[in-house]
This record gives sequence, C-alpha cells and structure tokens, in this order.
Amino acid sequence: MNIYEQDLDTNAANYAALSPISMMRRAASIYPDKPAVVYGQRRVSWGEVYVRCVSVAAALTQRGIGRGETVAVLSANLPEMFEAHFAIPMCGAVLNAINMRLDAASVAFILEHGEAKLLIVDKEFGPLAEQALALMSAPPPVIHIDDASYSGGKLIAEESYEDLVRQGQDSPSVQISADAVEFLPDDEWDAIALNYTSGTTGNPKGVVTHHRGAYLNAVSNALTWSMGDHPVYLWTLPMFHCNGWCFPWTLAANAGTSVCLRQGRDDAVYQAIAEHRVTHFCGAPVVLNTLLSASDELKNLVQHEVKVMTA
Repeated sequence: MNIYEQDLDTNAANYAALSPISMMRRAASIYPDKPAVVYGQRRVSWGEVYVRCVSVAAALTQRGIGRGETVAVLSANLPEMFEAHFAIPMCGAVLNAINMRLDAASVAFILEHGEAKLLIVDKEFGPLAEQALALMSAPPPVIHIDDASYSGGKLIAEESYEDLVRQGQDSPSVQISADAVEFLPDDEWDAIALNYTSGTTGNPKGVVTHHRGAYLNAVSNALTWSMGDHPVYLWTLPMFHCNGWCFPWTLAANAGTSVCLRQGRDDAVYQAIAEHRVTHFCGAPVVLNTLLSASDELKNLVQHEVKVMTA
C-alpha cells in the first residue's frame, strides 16, 4: 500500500498549524513560574503572561475584532508590547507594530493603509498619536498604555491596556486553560503581523508575515545563535522593527526572559546587563558604537560573557 495514495485529510491527530502561539502555550504549561518579562520593578512569569494574553485576546474578541483585522501598537519596548505579539494574533487579528520615530503624517498613513481597527498607544507617544489621529477622516478607537514609571507623555484615551486585561478575565465566554488550542490559527498562512518601511522615498510599504514564517524564523533564531534554554535577553532592538527580528516569539520557544528597556542609553544597557545577568541582545551598529564609546566605569559593570547579534 502506498500511503501517499490514500488522500487522507488533515486532522488534530496528524496536523497542527505552525504558530508562535503554541510556543507561549508550551512555555506557560511547562515553566509557569519562570520569569518571562522584567521591566524595572515589574516581574511577570510565563504563567502570568499567558493568562494576560488570553484575557486581552478575549477582550479584543468582545469588541468584534477577529481574523485578518489589524490592531496597531505604538509603543516602546514595554511588557505590553511583548504581550501584544501573542495576544493580538490569539484572537485571529494581525499585529501592526508602528515605528514611533516616524512623523505624524506617516503614522496616519500606516493606520489608514493598514485599516487599523484599534490603536494601542504607550503614553510617551500620546502626542504623536494624537497628531496622527487628527489627520485621519475616520480614526480608530484608542487604548492607552499607562507606564507608571514614566512621568512624561500624554494619555489620550479613556481605557487602558489593563482595562483590556480585566475585561477579558471577566469574560464568561472565554475559559482560560493551559491547553488553549482554540487560539491556534486554522491556517498557518494566516497573517500574524503587518510591518511598514520607513517611507523615506515615498509612502511606507507594508509587508505581511504569516504564522508559519514567524514560527520558523523564531526557531531559526534560537538554533543559529545556540541560545539554549532560558536565555536572558535584553531589548535594545525595537520590537517595532520587523517584530524585533521575531525574538518575542523566540523567547517563548526557549522560555527565556525578556528584559525591557524604554530607552537604549549606554548607562541603562550596561546596568541592565549587570543586574539581570543578560546573556543575549541584538542591536544595529549605531547601538554597538554607543556602548563601545561608553565610559570604562560603565563597561566594568559587566563581568560575564554576553552574546550580541547585529545587522
């Protein structure tokens, strides 16, 4: 008998869509108490991250956001930005992480071209978002991220990201489980992320990543860099940039720890590396030049080997 002539259909016993969502599900199931995200005094475990992401996905579903619809995020490297890489695709939607260094006109263009159904804004970039929304004929509703450790910026919405978490947790229609296969896409070619170029020679151009591509690239990161289990990764690379080169999803694959930084200053980077025993970070050459130009006092804070990926 030739098994390739049986014309068997795929089913749950022989097929699962490749998606980074399964990586987070595994990390939360096997390592629920391992730290997933560190930001200042905040510490969030993989079990807690999973519950928060399921809750946000439920809240987005309640708002009518579903498969193929875009949710835009304008944020620094915060825990909420990390969670958005899972929570938004868990409801079937597409994450559009926007470069917060763009001007208001470019941000407005991206929101309109990407047909954003919701915009989540870190308060540091509230003024930028407010200007962009004023340029739009039909701006999307806004949710703010209120980072208590940051004193500047502007809150431009009534509801916060934490409101989404609470609304989802209170949802009677969603059961938070450790084996939530219902959050995997039906088709691994469904879009997981939409990213835009900077538009230096015209309007920004959009590029779509699907669940399968994100999964494979995330695994490739871990394998080619020999990251091993539970690396401690410092976020100097912006998560808006090609979804942080897919490292949010990589850190779920190996149940690592994401150390978030709002700003990649030399003092903040060296202090974070020393305090958290960072093992890996990514950065463009300009970031590495900044670190090389730092004082010897800062450099001497780091007494262990750190692996760096640049491009």
